[in-house]
Amino acid sequence: MRNTTNERLVVLGGGVIGLSCAWRAAQDGRMVTLLDPAPGSGASWVAGGMLAPVTEAWPGEEDLLALGVESVHRWPGFAADVGESAGRPAGLRTEGTVVAATGSGDRAELDALAAHLGRLGRPTERLSGRELRRLEPAIGPDVRGGLSVPDDLAVDNRALLAALRAAAEKAGVEFDPRSARQVREDDGRVTGVHCTEGADVDADLVLVCAGAYSAGLHPSLAGLVRPVKGEILRLGRRPGALPAPRRTVRALVDGRPVYAVPRPDDGLVVGATQAETGFDTDVTVGGVRDLLRDVERVLPGVAEYALLEAAAGLRPGSLDNLPLIGARGPEGLLVATGHHRNGMLLAPVTADAVLALLRGEPVPDPARAADPARFAAADRREPASGSSERR
Repeated sequence: MRNTTNERLVVLGGGVIGLSCAWRAAQDGRMVTLLDPAPGSGASWVAGGMLAPVTEAWPGEEDLLALGVESVHRWPGFAADVGESAGRPAGLRTEGTVVAATGSGDRAELDALAAHLGRLGRPTERLSGRELRRLEPAIGPDVRGGLSVPDDLAVDNRALLAALRAAAEKAGVEFDPRSARQVREDDGRVTGVHCTEGADVDADLVLVCAGAYSAGLHPSLAGLVRPVKGEILRLGRRPGALPAPRRTVRALVDGRPVYAVPRPDDGLVVGATQAETGFDTDVTVGGVRDLLRDVERVLPGVAEYALLEAAAGLRPGSLDNLPLIGARGPEGLLVATGHHRNGMLLAPVTADAVLALLRGEPVPDPARAADPARFAAADRREPASGSSERR
């Protein structure tokens, strides 16, 4: 990638990844246009906001764990920079995370996770149900044990999106409210973007950050990113109800994962289902029922909360659950997509990696595993996780 700030960069997609990358690039003195009819919407708008590489760890996804740990270490500085640039807080919460288990099977699964993390040199603190309730009195008697993971953080996703939008605008990002239809190229080099309406947008460099819709923007991405539906609930504490927990509470309830992430207004975001249903964004009765049933087992006081919102978003899943961060296809095309359920977590390291690519510098070491070159030109393998269960 040529190292010049005179080239025009067009960013396709205004979710947390697109906003973060556009802001960093404009801060670096580049001419940046962001194409999106509704920046800050989509999966980023309905995200839980967990910054949880350790409690999201899964055997076989060690590269993703390393990338997540690197990014969560960057989060305090990233949040401070966003807040300072925007003139408003970025919504970071540093109280940590607890993981709770109900039955013996759930406790055994948590023990297996703790053992797996220990083998990777990332020990966790195991707690009894009583010890968990001392940390978070809102946790109910059905919880028999769990883990404390103080370095897994959280962010108010909507506060972050508003701050990123403000920071990007102040840095000089031009927001174009049109939709991208296809990356335009000529003789093996990017020349711009075809829009769904109006004239094309000329560009020297194009960065695809369109989440679940990325695969349709250039043939080199076909089959590499897919939509993974997730349903979430937003709950608000009513007068007389028990206070919400201060920490993020993740739990296994009869083998089903559920999480509750606190918000500054004493509310909670509860999620999340996971289903491979294409581009369907309907909220289902079954999804709402299951989330309420499971979170009430862990935090019984939420029965007195108000149900403020039920929503669904489309996570961008990749073939191996690692994002795609790097060059792909014709010269001048970069991608930062496929972050699945980790878009909020990986925003800092992704933005830093994209800035390094724009400068012609090496990306952060853990981001090397996310290079799209790991996939052949027309890779059509089955995705790493096609399960409809929550994770």
